[in-house]
Amino acid sequence: MTHVVRIAVAEAKARFSELLDRASRGERFLVVRHGRPMAALVPVADAVAPRPAPAGLAAVAGALADWTELARVVDDIYAARRRARDRPAPSLD
Repeated sequence: MTHVVRIAVAEAKARFSELLDRASRGERFLVVRHGRPMAALVPVADAVAPRPAPAGLAAVAGALADWTELARVVDDIYAARRRARDRPAPSLD
């Protein structure tokens, strides 16, 4: 586990610029008031949450890009829809 330095609020205020420089180089600081954690100074990479995975249709787009039979399957779907008797197929023109 990464070592975290505990530092009082008053000291953190007095040495803020120095602590920012050190955090940017990978050090981690826990700012405490009366012994209770109040904030943390950590490297940006540790604080930035990863982007969520795409949801909905965007999540499928990458998988479809590698599907070599996609064009044939879509053509089959359109052909089946044109043959369907329950309702007329929409015009794609």
